[in-house]
Amino acid sequence: MAIQATITGKNQITIPAAIARALGIEPGMKLEFELTGERAVVMRPVESRAEKVRRLEGMLRPYLPPGADPIGDLIREREQDDEEMGLA
Repeated sequence: MAIQATITGKNQITIPAAIARALGIEPGMKLEFELTGERAVVMRPVESRAEKVRRLEGMLRPYLPPGADPIGDLIREREQDDEEMGLA
């Protein structure tokens, strides 16, 4: 099913609600555009750093011991380093 939208004079477009819902697009998200042939564009949401970390952590979960929290450990380590350097 094709859905139409109109581009404004400032080259802005409102993403139709059905498309935004289907792709999980929310205000503030970044989108990536790719030209794919003659007059065709592919648009996809760009993963945030937090989403990338969650995805990678999920992939590594089978290799971690039960209860392990490598991201939390890293955050705590960085906070401790900041405190020791007087940055916090």
